[in-house]
Amino acid sequence: LSSYSSLHRSKLRKRRFSKRPINAKTYKDIPPHTRMIDAFKKFGLDQDTIDFTGHALALYSDDDYLEKPALESIKRIKLYSESLARYGKSPYLYPLYGLGELPQGFARLSAIYGGTYMLDKPADEIVYENGVVVGVRSGDQTARCKAVICDPSYAPDKVKKVGQVIRAVCLLRHPVSVGSSTAPGSIQIIIPQKQVQRHNDIYVCCMGQSNMVTPKEWYVALVSTTVETNNPENEIKPGLALIEPIYQKFVSVSDLYEPLDDGTASKLFISSSYDATTHFESTCVDILDVYRRYMGEPFDFTKVTRGLDADDNQEGAQ
Repeated sequence: LSSYSSLHRSKLRKRRFSKRPINAKTYKDIPPHTRMIDAFKKFGLDQDTIDFTGHALALYSDDDYLEKPALESIKRIKLYSESLARYGKSPYLYPLYGLGELPQGFARLSAIYGGTYMLDKPADEIVYENGVVVGVRSGDQTARCKAVICDPSYAPDKVKKVGQVIRAVCLLRHPVSVGSSTAPGSIQIIIPQKQVQRHNDIYVCCMGQSNMVTPKEWYVALVSTTVETNNPENEIKPGLALIEPIYQKFVSVSDLYEPLDDGTASKLFISSSYDATTHFESTCVDILDVYRRYMGEPFDFTKVTRGLDADDNQEGAQ
């Protein structure tokens, strides 16, 4: 999946941009507490390029980052650049056969460590004793536990509504191409909110047979954004326009929920709802937050002894 091309950036701006923050190491010259907006001014970037950098490369969903220290934003941009350099055409990784492969992989790994899966089993009640979770009831059976990790739908009285998201799942008979004469097999497009006079970005993601998610000559696209008006479908028109003609469209509006507390007292750890983003950056952040709340400490990536480098070495040995 690639988001490097943009309708809103001219070739001149692309040449100018390529010589600035991504390839340069001049960020070391920026004082630690410099605001990101001041760092952009230091690099001499115009507003369109700032929007592209902050939203398509650093993957921020709003402009709050502009008033925060630049280091975190620069690390995000650097990660995008290094990922693009590593994988060539795209900085993104996506599982073949779709996102369903992720829970399947988790289920297999969980089973190795003694986890038990109960499929097609309704969760009728989360059981508490003295305000602390002790189990989950299904019918006349209760599975005892020390903690529960769940999404907001399992604990509607423990979450608050924070907004809505609209999604349009579209079936296409053609690949999506933006700013290129050749259409990639998959593409990620982020339309910064300022460029469509909105408060939230619009996200477009399209995949096809190369991702093993559709039959040959079929494509599936997702267009989404955070709802701001009483006419949600009208809000995603700029995204839909990029993928036309559309063979079939399925539109839904979903509520967004967040937990009322961190769950450390009740041992009920609730994730946030999936937001409008199609790159899942916010989902990864949410998972790490749930881990921190449950374990009492942040996840330590240095303890992951087998990773991409090990996979690369195996492939080279074959």
